[in-house]
Amino acid sequence: MEEFKFPTETVDLPSKGLIYPKDHPLRSGKVEIKYMTAKEEDILTNQNLISKGNVLEKLMEALTMKKFDTKDVCTGDKNAMFLAARVLGYGSEYKFTIKDKDYTVDLSTIDSLPFDESLTDEDGLLSFTFPKSGVEIKFKILTEKDEDKIANELKALNKYKNLGGGEVTTRLKHQIVSISGDDDKSNIKSFVENQILAQDSRALRNYIKDLSPNIDLTYTTEDGDKIEIPISLGFFWPDL
Repeated sequence: MEEFKFPTETVDLPSKGLIYPKDHPLRSGKVEIKYMTAKEEDILTNQNLISKGNVLEKLMEALTMKKFDTKDVCTGDKNAMFLAARVLGYGSEYKFTIKDKDYTVDLSTIDSLPFDESLTDEDGLLSFTFPKSGVEIKFKILTEKDEDKIANELKALNKYKNLGGGEVTTRLKHQIVSISGDDDKSNIKSFVENQILAQDSRALRNYIKDLSPNIDLTYTTEDGDKIEIPISLGFFWPDL
C-alpha cells in the first residue's frame, strides 16, 4: 500500500531562524507542521502525558514529525507553532476564561512581534554592553531544553536552605556565552556570581525581554485592560 502523506503547512518563525546555529533545522526561519488528526487528539487526552506535564511537547513532536528535537526551540517560536497547529486543527475562534470572565479572540489576527535580524551574529548569538561597567557580553535566546536545565538546578538549590533562590544568577549563567570574548564557562560562572552589578543585571534582563522573538499574545479587553492569551490544553481542546 502506498504510504499516505499528511497535508502540511509551512509556518514562519518569529525568530526568523536567526537565533539558532547555522546547522540547526530551523535556521531557515520556517518549519513544516502537519495537520492535526485523530491520532494527535489521542495525545491530547492521554492521561499519563497530562499527569507528567509533557502532553504539549509530545503533540509538537508529532506535528513536526520528529524532524528535530522540539526542546531545542525557543519559547516564542514554539508558541507560533502551537498557534498554527490550533488554527489548522480547530479553526481560529478561541474562547477562554480568566478570573471568571469569558473572552473570544480570532487567532488568525495574531502576528509575530518585531524581531531585529541585525542583532544576531552568524552563530545565532546576540551582543550587549552593560551600561554601568561597560563590559561586553554575548548571550543566547534560551530554548526549552535550557529552561529545563535551569528548573532542575533551581530545584536542587532549593533543597538547601542556605542556597535558596538563585533564579537570577542561574538563568544568567545559562544565557551568557562569552564575556569580553572569553567563553570559558567557569569564568562566566565566576563573573555572574561575583561581578555583575544589579543595575547591569536588570538592564540585560529587560533587554532580553524586549527583543526575544515571540508572537503577540496580548489581548485588549473591552475595558481597555491587557491580558495574555493562555496556551494550554484548553487552547487545543476547550472541552478538556
